[in-house]
Amino acid sequence: MSETARDDLPPAARRALAEAEERRKKAELENPLPKELGGRDGPEPVRYGDWEKKGIAIDF
Repeated sequence: MSETARDDLPPAARRALAEAEERRKKAELENPLPKELGGRDGPEPVRYGDWEKKGIAIDF
């Protein structure tokens, strides 16, 4: 959400958004995602629709 859109919100909503952002940042610091071992290099296949590797179709 852009800053100009947040300016249109009531104070309680802005406070709730700020609190949610703090919780997200705290959760990321406390429990970072583990590094994937043996994963694909390059762009995320789900996002870019690349479901093959070396000519072989892969599935999860």
